[in-house]
Amino acid sequence: MLVDSHCHIDFPELAENLPQLLDLMQKNKVGCAVCIGVNLEDLPRILSLAEAHPNIFASVGVHPEAADAREPTLDELVNLARHPKVIAIGETGLDYYWHKDAPEWQRERFRTHIRAAIEAGKPLVIHNREATNDTLRLLSEERAGRVGGIMHCFTENWDVAKAALALGFHISLSGIVTFRNALIIKDVARRVPLDRLLIETDSPYLAPMPYRGKTNQPGYVVHVAEEIARLRNISFEEVARATTDNFFRLFPQARTRIYL
Repeated sequence: MLVDSHCHIDFPELAENLPQLLDLMQKNKVGCAVCIGVNLEDLPRILSLAEAHPNIFASVGVHPEAADAREPTLDELVNLARHPKVIAIGETGLDYYWHKDAPEWQRERFRTHIRAAIEAGKPLVIHNREATNDTLRLLSEERAGRVGGIMHCFTENWDVAKAALALGFHISLSGIVTFRNALIIKDVARRVPLDRLLIETDSPYLAPMPYRGKTNQPGYVVHVAEEIARLRNISFEEVARATTDNFFRLFPQARTRIYL
């Protein structure tokens, strides 16, 4: 069994083909997936998906790119996290690629999410783009290791991976690891302790080889696992077992729900 730890199947390009998407998941033995919240306005459709399908889970958060989204309060995030299918807080973090000029509002939003995760007792889903130093600093200052979480779609080097691991976070690799020129990420894939590794698609984005440039979907996470197995010179089954066990250890609520 495989788990897609990060996807956006509520986005229109995937939601309109949901039956086929779920069929491919089953065919490729992708046992569950987490549909990630990026704003509060669209959260109801994510929760509807999660409520309708036992193997779909949700997170709640406001993406750091979403400058025009409604700002969440700590109490609101904590209350939303009580939903039985919400297993994480996020997608949250920092993105200085899109917002170079006024990032202070991002940092405050990020702190709110971390504090909500700690109060709710739910792991975090972290987005980091061109903001590594501040991302790690805020995670440390807010003692985010008390709940841990995922460094989603990890694209940094091994030194950054070590720092994130030391803070109590898991490293999640996407289809980028299959790209020929992704040498830094391939190095990380070889070196991350197997018990701290997760896999994801970030679909509909970042389709792995051989689907690069096409619409991604959770069933394609199999290709991420295959590449990691090749890079580490271990079996696909070992990668599948480890990453799935890691997911359910980090998110025990998901194990309870999926095996009811």
